[in-house]
Amino acid sequence: MELNALEQSLHTARALVMADLAAADVVEADIVSLVEDAVTHRRWWVEQWPEGAEFVAGLVAQDVQDALLERYGRWPLCPACSPEDEPHALDVEPELGPDPHWVCTKAAVAVAPVGALGEVLRR
Repeated sequence: MELNALEQSLHTARALVMADLAAADVVEADIVSLVEDAVTHRRWWVEQWPEGAEFVAGLVAQDVQDALLERYGRWPLCPACSPEDEPHALDVEPELGPDPHWVCTKAAVAVAPVGALGEVLRR
């Protein structure tokens, strides 16, 4: 059974965000629930605007980041800046667009595509 494009975009978004959470070793049951909540919310959103399916990964990443900030603190912390700098979170750019990346706005550098944060954190 093949998934339709909407469901595929949601599954992809979930997988990408979960990969980034796992890379930062932040995968606990309550955090996975935050991801599921974000996916559920974005399911309604993309049903209303199917052309936005390619934007879902970035939006789910932002939703999870916002929920984590409210409950636990900043995530993901920037690996691009010096450890002596004040810890700060990466942002997702574009805010609403395809091919979302984690970026450090302080250093003005793209750190990793959403879903590939592990490649940077393992260095």
